[in-house]
Amino acid sequence: MNADSWIQIGASSVATIAAAFAGRAARRTRRQEDRDDFTAIKDALNGRIDCLEADMDKQRRLVGDQTEALTYVVARVRSLVSYIRKAGLEPPAAPPIPERARDYLHHIDI
Repeated sequence: MNADSWIQIGASSVATIAAAFAGRAARRTRRQEDRDDFTAIKDALNGRIDCLEADMDKQRRLVGDQTEALTYVVARVRSLVSYIRKAGLEPPAAPPIPERARDYLHHIDI
């Protein structure tokens, strides 16, 4: 073997060792991976919480609107019953309140 061969072998050995150290230095530690996993999970949960809060606000508005509508219907029925009774008539008997609605309508006396 001549000197050029030894130089090539030495250069390739140095390049291989340098690549190994560079690869080791570029590798992320387990702690960094765990931190990134935690961040990803936290971001996903924050997105889910935002979605749930938006759904909750939508449900609150819906329940408020339904409450308003039921209040209007109750007031309207009461005024109609009052009008019928003032006319000297008796309104027709109301059908029984459904079981599921009984807890919400127990205070209505029409």
